[in-house]
Amino acid sequence: MQAFVHGMVLAMGLILPLGIQNLFVFTQGVTQPTILRTLPVVVTASMCDTILILLAVQGVSLFIASFAWVKMLFLGIGIAFLSYMGWLTWKNTLVNSCDNEEKRFTIKQQVLFAVTVSLFNPHAVLDTIGVIGTSSINYIGNEKVLFTMACILISWCWFLLLAIMGWRIGRQNAFTQIFGVMNKISAVFMWLSAIYMAYSSNL
Repeated sequence: MQAFVHGMVLAMGLILPLGIQNLFVFTQGVTQPTILRTLPVVVTASMCDTILILLAVQGVSLFIASFAWVKMLFLGIGIAFLSYMGWLTWKNTLVNSCDNEEKRFTIKQQVLFAVTVSLFNPHAVLDTIGVIGTSSINYIGNEKVLFTMACILISWCWFLLLAIMGWRIGRQNAFTQIFGVMNKISAVFMWLSAIYMAYSSNL
């Protein structure tokens, strides 16, 4: 049980802070008319995290960490991705009004964007590979299985809860009035993250 609890605490620490992946899942909860319409983004984000966790636990993290150019490639892609997503958010094309049916994301769009913000998000990838992958080295056999299951379970529960919270909050009139302001703040957050990544990696 120690390994299971460790996995839960570790996963919660990594997944709770505000990030692009969390923001996208939350906003889909806000904009979609029903909880069922948010399931594509919830399932996709959870599956992507599951894949990253499994790869990290299997030792892919050690392989990537041994090649500096792979890290730089991830960072370069991440900086470009954050800059582009910030522009989309600022222009209000990523997150749209709750009452406009034509502007809501389709299932295909939800899946594509969820994959993008999950697998091309350097923070999510590096956190999963660097933290979970490294921590899993301390366990073998059934303990490693329990540790991995705990991390995956927290991921699935969190994204579902995030979509539900977004859906409930999005039904409030007061929230829809500040939706545009939230877009601008989110865009600035993404650009600052891109600048920080470029500065810290000396790109």
